[in-house]
Amino acid sequence: MIVLKWLFLTIAPCDAAEPWQLGSQDAATPMMQGIIDLHHDIFFFLILIFVFVSRILVRALWHFHYSKKKIPQRIVHETTIEILWTIFPSIIPMFIVIPSFALLYSMDEVVVDPAMTIKAIGHQWYRTYEYSDYNSFDEQSLTFDSYTIPKDDLELGQSHLLEVDNRVVLPAKTHLRIIVTPSDVPHSWVVPLVSNMMLYLVV
Repeated sequence: MIVLKWLFLTIAPCDAAEPWQLGSQDAATPMMQGIIDLHHDIFFFLILIFVFVSRILVRALWHFHYSKKKIPQRIVHETTIEILWTIFPSIIPMFIVIPSFALLYSMDEVVVDPAMTIKAIGHQWYRTYEYSDYNSFDEQSLTFDSYTIPKDDLELGQSHLLEVDNRVVLPAKTHLRIIVTPSDVPHSWVVPLVSNMMLYLVV
């Protein structure tokens, strides 16, 4: 059984992926916003590297074309350029590693006293959700099943494989603990807005 703990769950807007969408969905937690910001930072370095390497490649093709120099120049090695192309590629990952580890360790923080615990149980074709903190008169937890709506029954604007008949209701700005477990075969459980994707296996 895998226990997932979230910190500072904020208001989650009704946001879903759209056809031909570029970028992520709107973040609903600080962790997801951190992942999106880290993606943008890494993409910035990617563009810089692409432009730099493309410029060197085009310049080399232009200046060393056979029509410009019939006899190629013989260069064995150049110490300065070799030092530079060894140091710079080792510095760039440092700018990526530091915020990556900061984000990773912030995700690993533990909620000491969660306000609510929800258990998500994966079945073959549906999920069962259990609000463990709210017991009924016969000491049974508040439990319900959630089935995916078939494609033929979807209404206009609903997303295929995302719409269910009974949705999980989560409070906003509350410390939550989600306990995720399967009942039969491996399943995945994902909430993209809160940077969570869990693959849970039968133990």
